[in-house]
Amino acid sequence: MSGTGLHPALERADALYELRRYDEAKTLLGQRLAEDPEDVAAWVRLSRCHLGAQNEAAQALEAAERALAIDPEHIGALLQHARALQASSRIVDAEDPLREVIRLAPEYWYGYALLGHWLYRIRALRIGQANGGSVTNEAMAESFRESDELALTAVRLAPEEVFPYEVRGAIARISGDQALAAEMDQAVLRLDPQHPEALARRTQRAAAAPGVKAAEAAGLYADALAATPDSPALQQGLDHASYRLLRGVRWIALLCLGLAGTMLDLWTKEGVVPRELPVPLAQRLWYFVPIGALWTIGALLRYRRLRMGVRYNLRSLIHRRRWPRIVLGQAAWAVFCALLISQVPWSERAVPRIVFWAGLVPTLATIWFDRRKTT
Repeated sequence: MSGTGLHPALERADALYELRRYDEAKTLLGQRLAEDPEDVAAWVRLSRCHLGAQNEAAQALEAAERALAIDPEHIGALLQHARALQASSRIVDAEDPLREVIRLAPEYWYGYALLGHWLYRIRALRIGQANGGSVTNEAMAESFRESDELALTAVRLAPEEVFPYEVRGAIARISGDQALAAEMDQAVLRLDPQHPEALARRTQRAAAAPGVKAAEAAGLYADALAATPDSPALQQGLDHASYRLLRGVRWIALLCLGLAGTMLDLWTKEGVVPRELPVPLAQRLWYFVPIGALWTIGALLRYRRLRMGVRYNLRSLIHRRRWPRIVLGQAAWAVFCALLISQVPWSERAVPRIVFWAGLVPTLATIWFDRRKTT
């Protein structure tokens, strides 16, 4: 035996499990059980390894049941039995072993937390089976209340553990209590500042708040990603905010197109004499002053004020996704049409009008189409 009281084979199996080398851990545990078939801890660990591997829920359940046959009141075996039942699509049957854990170890927080995590689902399935699939709002509200009470007990027993707060937050989100959900995310982040899901949810709430512009939202997501760079939810949020930034470029291009049409008086009020064509060269060259200011202030300076991570993501997004490239292509097309209208010495207005509509209509139509697209 080692200094921790565990057999050396179990310690090595635990290390292999942490490295996700489940097959090697199962082989080692199999050798230990061949030596001592009554080793409950080995059976529990074998069940855990089977759950870690894919498509081995049945073997995990069998190993947990072997452990309980040796010691029906073993807390680890009861917990592993509940997990194996849930993985075997028998979550309804998982309530009894978890209730037994609470009875045998009333001061152990994890039994309360895990039962709270699953209880409202168990209740919904049982009520649905009894009522032909129908579950009333009152019944669900009661199940949420009972689940939250169990999670709250776990919080009281272990205020420095993350999982009970996660359970309360999940129940609050499903039941619609957004204030409590936000409070639980704050509690989780107090204990684990790099918790990916809680950090993503807090960032999403901040980015979606009224008045938050695309550049600010992108900065929020970039800050959060600096803490948890492997979060898919945060990366998706940053992509969305970056795409919103790119979509703003089209409005600058359309404004350039409108200025070009105004310079040629493509549309004049009744009774107003339009200016003579062709427009003088000096006036055509002067057109570059306002559009240069538009692009400098509206795009270049705005881009330079962005965080380096946001700028990098903008470039990456253009390479990774199709719609950002479409947006930039439309902006380039609208600017090209604006330059064609403003710089060619037109002697009549029929062709510039066609060019104007060619630059305006496709871009406006796509702005309407992709107004709810994320990327």
